Amino acid sequence: MKKFYHLGTCDTCKRIARELDLPSEFERIDIKKKPFEAKELESLKELAGSYEALFSRRAKLYKERGLGQEDLSEADYKNFLLEHYTFLKRPVLINGDQIFIGNSKKIVEAARASLA
Repeated sequence: MKKFYHLGTCDTCKRIARELDLPSEFERIDIKKKPFEAKELESLKELAGSYEALFSRRAKLYKERGLGQEDLSEADYKNFLLEHYTFLKRPVLINGDQIFIGNSKKIVEAARASLA
């Protein structure tokens, strides 16, 4: 599986896609235009190890809803990820059986190394 989940309007996602120079065999999925289906999210969770690993605490809705004050379960993370695209930590690159989540320098470098 070769997929790149991103937000088409996100400058950081665009920059990372350029930096990685993604080969054409990667399916680019704009999460705003194509929201997750439960089965697809489940396969991401299997690679990531948890729904929490895919969840962004920097999302505007996370702050607006005061979710930082709550004790969220894996089921909560899953439901939020299915509810709204903004809860996904992005971008997410899947290269075979490897997953790279987020935009930290370390993650982007690891993703680049997997593509080499």
